[in-house]
Amino acid sequence: MSLALLLATIVAGFAYVISPGPAFLAVFALAATQGRQAAARFVIGHLVGDVTWGALALTAIIGANQLGPVLFDALGLFCGLYLVYLGIKAVMTRKDAPPTSIGASRPLMTGVMFGLTNPKAYPVSTAMFTAIALPFAGHLGWVDAPPLLGAALVGFILADILIVFWAGLPMVRRFFSAHRGIITRSVGVIFIAFGAKSIADAGRSFASRA
Repeated sequence: MSLALLLATIVAGFAYVISPGPAFLAVFALAATQGRQAAARFVIGHLVGDVTWGALALTAIIGANQLGPVLFDALGLFCGLYLVYLGIKAVMTRKDAPPTSIGASRPLMTGVMFGLTNPKAYPVSTAMFTAIALPFAGHLGWVDAPPLLGAALVGFILADILIVFWAGLPMVRRFFSAHRGIITRSVGVIFIAFGAKSIADAGRSFASRA
C-alpha cells in the first residue's frame, strides 16, 4: 500500500462529497434556516451513506462485487421515488410558509436517508475511486480494503467540515434566507429531476433483462 495511493484516495473521497448535488444544496438550505448545528447533524447522517457506498465501490474495484445488477436497479427505483417525494414537498412550499427546509425537523435521520438512497452514489463513487485506483488495481487485494476505506473516510470528513463551515457563513445564510422560497422550490425541482432519471434508468435496466 503506497502513500501515493492513500493520498489519492483521500482526494477522491473529498471530491465525491464536495461535488454539488441534492444533498449539497440541502445542507446550505438547512444552515440558512436552522444554523450550522442542524447542517452538521445532516452531514453526520449523510456520512453513513458515504461510507456504505464508498465501501461498495472499493469492493467492486477489488473485484469481489457479488451483489448483482438487480439489487442496484431495485435500489435505484426506491431512491428515485424517495427523491421525487421530497422534491414535490419542496416545490409545493407556500410563499407564506415559515422558514424551513428539507430535513429541518430530523436533520440526522434525513441525512442518513439521503446518504443511503442517493441514486448517483454508487456509480459516482465507483467512477471516482476507479479513476484513482486503476493503475494499482492489479496489485490490490482484500487486505488493502480497510486502509483504502479509512483514507476515503478522511476525505469525506474533510469535505463535510468545509461544507458546514461554508454553509454557516453569515453572508451565505443571509442569501439563502432572503431567497429561501425560490431556492427551496429550485432544490425541489432538482430532486424531482434526479429522482425521475433514477426511475427511468432502473426501468430501462429492468426492461432490458425482461
